[in-house]
Amino acid sequence: MKKITCIIRPAKLEVVKERLGRDGIKGMTVTYVNGCGLQKGSTAQYRGNLYEVNLLPKVKLELVVPDEVVEDIIAAIIMEAKTGEIGDGKIFIQNVEDAIRIRTGERGSISL
Repeated sequence: MKKITCIIRPAKLEVVKERLGRDGIKGMTVTYVNGCGLQKGSTAQYRGNLYEVNLLPKVKLELVVPDEVVEDIIAAIIMEAKTGEIGDGKIFIQNVEDAIRIRTGERGSISL
């Protein structure tokens, strides 16, 4: 099993979520986060003063999937989240040793 963590633009959340649902993903964790990278932020004005806003709103998706679907899921996320502009995000892949469904005690990929 692999854990896929991706950071995407908030505007892309719904299309990515719908696509993953069509591809058979049953669950994911969505967290609204702030971050910076190459996009570097912007300048905002508040009460006549200019401020640097260097942390931008992003969405972090986390899902655990069987090894055999990882590449398909990555391709789907890229297809739906990509705009071609700086700030599209990142995808991270990690090994998952085990997963346990608390309600039933099922272990491994069957618990997904």
